[in-house]
Amino acid sequence: MTILSGMRVVEGSAFVAVPLAGMTLAQMGAEVIRFDRIGGGLDAGRWPLAPNGQSLFWAGMNKGKKSIAIDMKSPQGRELITQIITAPGPDAGLFLTNLRVRGWMDHETLSQHREDLIMVTLTGDRHGRPQVDYTVNPALGIPHMTGPEGHADPVAHALPAWDVIAGNMCVSALLAAERHRLRGGGGQEVELALKDVAAATLGHLGMIADATVNGADRGKAGNALYGAYGQDFLCADGRRVMVIGLTHRQWRGLVTATGQEEAIATLEAQLGTSLNDEGARWTHRAAITALLKPWFAARTVSDFAEDFTSRGLTWSEFRTVREALAHDPDLSTDNPMFSQVAHPGIGSVLTPTHPARFDAAPGAEPVPAPALGAHTEEILGDIIGLGDRAIGRLFDEGIVDAPGHSRCKTAA
Repeated sequence: MTILSGMRVVEGSAFVAVPLAGMTLAQMGAEVIRFDRIGGGLDAGRWPLAPNGQSLFWAGMNKGKKSIAIDMKSPQGRELITQIITAPGPDAGLFLTNLRVRGWMDHETLSQHREDLIMVTLTGDRHGRPQVDYTVNPALGIPHMTGPEGHADPVAHALPAWDVIAGNMCVSALLAAERHRLRGGGGQEVELALKDVAAATLGHLGMIADATVNGADRGKAGNALYGAYGQDFLCADGRRVMVIGLTHRQWRGLVTATGQEEAIATLEAQLGTSLNDEGARWTHRAAITALLKPWFAARTVSDFAEDFTSRGLTWSEFRTVREALAHDPDLSTDNPMFSQVAHPGIGSVLTPTHPARFDAAPGAEPVPAPALGAHTEEILGDIIGLGDRAIGRLFDEGIVDAPGHSRCKTAA
């Protein structure tokens, strides 16, 4: 019994945040049913792709889910989706989506079929307009803080941070609403917006107050750690490392390991300030870097790696993902979070399960993503109770689809 065993969640989604939310719940043991249009929705062929054209995004974001393919434009198809979302059961009636459709797939309509329905809806912004990470970030100023110092142009980021945060907020919102329902509070719609998730985070991190109180925008600082000391260095072997001196312990450890105690003391005397203060380290980061740069340039990573690690310093080497797979044991089956899993049509891939470890329940093994529509017959039979003949007619009429079902029609 995993931590969410028995819970059933229905997901109607695309892009990153809501698929991630559903996958997270599935990896904690919930039964997560994803519905898509016949032939595949927006995520079915999303990059990155395997050499055979199969979506690695789909394989990553839909692990452990069940899949049903339905003609979502037909009245029959919409009725089937409604029945799946509102199917009875004390641990069911939970719906995650960013594809809300007024008059059909909205809380007001669906709750007429199940009063205690919990529906978590993610929108782009609070006005209902579409947004993605690559539009939210420019709107809120993040790309003007990102990139090399002195670089004039804004720099976007490869990691969809707001999607990832919003996906996990969808999970916490769903679980909070279910707790409310379990205590007799009934169902509800929970709505949150991707842009609001980002804007709230800026507020929590002090960035809004910084711009307001100090009357200036934070500039670019390259790879430097804002507000303390952290910097990248090129070593003699052409490899690059990141070293951190955020806390007092980290800072003094770095100074000692590089033999710079006397040089740093001289610099402090020249500056008339103590670099034990993290703000002072930020202000005078260029001078500190000038002292440390020759030390790293004269050494290969192997010259100091063991010493840095044994001292408990906070540091790492810059790697590509492929290099990390080759050299970092945390990105291997040495880490109990990972297993080698055979994904149909893709092959054996290092695959994570949920990173949280619950000592009261076993962790779930990672399960491959289903092929589109792989569970269509099972869901129609087990969830909404259709018989074999009724299911057969739906296939024959092209209302539903499943892999290898020869009589299905393609949805328009």
